[in-house]
Amino acid sequence: MKRTSKLNLDDEELQILKSYEEGNITLHSPSIVEIEEVAKAAKNTFRKNRRITIRLYDHDLKGIQKKAMEQGIPYQTLISGMIHRYVEGELVDKN
Repeated sequence: MKRTSKLNLDDEELQILKSYEEGNITLHSPSIVEIEEVAKAAKNTFRKNRRITIRLYDHDLKGIQKKAMEQGIPYQTLISGMIHRYVEGELVDKN
């Protein structure tokens, strides 16, 4: 299988992709339980009950919109996801 998109993959992702392309990894259809777990997680992830207003620098908003477009998601979803990941401790300072 030939790579057609230009994704920015890290070393681990490249290794997984290479293994898949070489036939060392096979895909399987998810079980009903797995589908239900993913559906439940998705429902909980997108359940929002508060609305806020925030002011951003124009260049920050444009950057967020660009990254959201690259990922194929609305920019508000990207912002909400970043905030959630920060609160959960999943985003860490580069320093």
